[in-house]
Amino acid sequence: MYDLIGDIHGHADELVELLEAMGYQRREGVYRHKSRTAVFVGDFIDRGRQIRRVLDIARAMCESHAAVAVIGNHEFNALAFHTPHPNQPGKFLRDHSEKNFKQHSSTLQQVPESELADHLEWFRRLPIWLELDGVRVVHACWNPKQLGVIETALREFGGLSTEFLLQATDRSSELFQAVDEVVKGKEIELPNGISFLDKDGHARSALRIQWYRPPENETVRSYALMSDDSLPDDSLPNSAFGDVMPYPADAPPVFFGHYWLRAQRPTRLAPNVACLDYSVAKSGCLCAYRWDGEPEIDDAKFVTVPARHHV
Repeated sequence: MYDLIGDIHGHADELVELLEAMGYQRREGVYRHKSRTAVFVGDFIDRGRQIRRVLDIARAMCESHAAVAVIGNHEFNALAFHTPHPNQPGKFLRDHSEKNFKQHSSTLQQVPESELADHLEWFRRLPIWLELDGVRVVHACWNPKQLGVIETALREFGGLSTEFLLQATDRSSELFQAVDEVVKGKEIELPNGISFLDKDGHARSALRIQWYRPPENETVRSYALMSDDSLPDDSLPNSAFGDVMPYPADAPPVFFGHYWLRAQRPTRLAPNVACLDYSVAKSGCLCAYRWDGEPEIDDAKFVTVPARHHV
């Protein structure tokens, strides 16, 4: 069966500890389990101090069929950051702004250019979502409509090619909206000029929501998929009601990362919905779930290791 592992962000020590706690052993340079497969939900890079080692471990596992993985928004951003704009000389598909450099700086500093180029080609081959014998995996949001848009574009452009990335980074395109939602999370604009500071201290006026359940009778605070008691209890804007596709109660379990949750102990978000990102890069923990075919997620099957303080 499958061991689903949340966002790692360059924390190799925690990854090794987690794998070993679940019975994986390093054989011929690859961490393997006798009867199970690891599933990574993306975001291997940026933030942490052991990015090269994380990439070496995770990629070796995937290429040896000891693991599978979906692409995270940080890997997608890296592809766009390093892809020259075909129509604007000197520009890249992800702007080389101070904010974007800062987000990607740990990877740029730790991974040599030629080595990073090779990893970028691996990112390009990663799927955006997976359906695995009764379980679903995506980095941020499972929306069948948006997955259909992406699937059509992948066929048209031959995967995560420059042409795909060009469309997927054009804010006016249907593909941008689809990729943005699936890889970066469903958002709604907040009403009445409300804004808040995100985990990186950036002011935001859009809220990442609990897309897996209906928005009726919810407030800004209660419908946010984040831990932030500073959010107001204002009513949700009308836009939240017409464009949300709650995850069906009879659908296969879906696992994702991305949201920097915090808790003493991870728990499911719905009977068949779970987030595996518990902020290892912000002194939280690295989280996994050991799935054995159950249709409902069992809180007792989460496994965590605390973040270490790297020096």
